[in-house]
Formats: sequence, structure tokens, C-alpha cells
Amino acid sequence: MTRIAAPDENPGRTPETGLRADAERNRERILAAARRLFATEGLGVSMASVAREAGVGKATLSRRFATRDELINAVFADRMDAYADAVATALADDDPWHGFTGYIHTVCAMQAADRGFADVLTMTFPAAKAVEARRAEAYNGFLEVIARAKTSGHLRDDFTSQDLVILLMANAGVINAAGDAAPDTWHRLVAHMLRSYATPGAPLPPLPEPPTDTALYRAMVRITRPGPA
Repeated sequence: MTRIAAPDENPGRTPETGLRADAERNRERILAAARRLFATEGLGVSMASVAREAGVGKATLSRRFATRDELINAVFADRMDAYADAVATALADDDPWHGFTGYIHTVCAMQAADRGFADVLTMTFPAAKAVEARRAEAYNGFLEVIARAKTSGHLRDDFTSQDLVILLMANAGVINAAGDAAPDTWHRLVAHMLRSYATPGAPLPPLPEPPTDTALYRAMVRITRPGPA
């Protein structure tokens, strides 16, 4: 007797390929959930929260990403590519000082757009090989950006690569503290810092308007009483 296939049976789909497809779907759901949570809440989000957001069990999350570093590596690999590309753009600029200031602003804007990325730029993840490799590549390129800007005579001789790390830490703090209450505050911080890095007579970046007293008050309330300001 000829057997009639059930409506949900697929003659070209073996159990193995079906499992692989399900695993890939779960992986993409986990990555999408982690991107959303990291971007809005930072890297402090628990793995359990990521699993809930993705609609999968903790065991499924652990099978796809055994550690937080593995998840961070997968989520931020493309953003670290953009981070490294920003160095290449700076080095390609015919005006070394403009390339330097443009790079600083680009990286700080990337921090502002994604709280998780703000954390990634000021932390290290030894097990996240792709992230750390791109970080090292970007760092080495930035050393050249610094050297070119100093040669132009517009960047102070005492500026060091450590000053970028300090700026990123400060910028991350402003971004996290200001939140939605004063989201553009980081622009003014970065402009002030770029002006402090410049030699006398160097072209200075424009200084954005400061946040209003009301916006700063809401930000301060937000710090002391987490939640909607």
C-alpha cells in the first residue's frame, strides 16, 4: 500500500537538516535579543534575560553560546569592524588633524548609539577573539593617526593613546548618566576634549550648545532614582 505523506512532512528535509535549521533560527533569535538588550541596557544584562527576550530556554542559550564572552564576540564583531574601519577613514584623510577629530567623534557617536558598545570599548574580553583582534588592529592604526596629527602641528605633543581610553571612559559615563534625559550631552564633552587636545592656532571644532538646566536636572534625578525621569 502506498503511504500518503502527512501535510507537514517534507521529502527533502531530513531530521538532521531540520535540527540544523532550528538551531540556526534559535541562534539568530538569541543574537537579535542580545543586540536589543545590550544596546538599551548595556552589558550588565543577565544571560537569563537574553534567553527570555529571545524566547528560548537557558539550556538552548548555553548550547549556542557557552559563555558571555562568546555571545559578546558574536554580537559585536560587526561593530568592531566599523570601529576598525573608522581608523582607515582617518588615515585616508588628506588633513591629518581633520582625520583625527573625525575619528574621535565617530567612535564617540558609536558609543552613544549603543550602550553595549560603549561598554565594549572600555572593557576587555580575552575569550572574545574576534572582538579583541579588531580592537588591537584599531589601536595600532590609531597610533598612526596620532603620529600624523602631531606632524601636522595641530595635535599636542603630550597627547597619548591612553588619552583616548580616558575619553571613552568619560564619554561612556556621560552617555549612561544622561540617558534619554539629555541624550546629546556627549557632543559637548567631546568638543571640549578635542579643543583641549589642540595646539594654539589649530582649527577648533564647534562647541555645541549645553543641555538645558531642566534636562540636566532630569538626568540627575535619573541617576539617583533609576527609572523614567
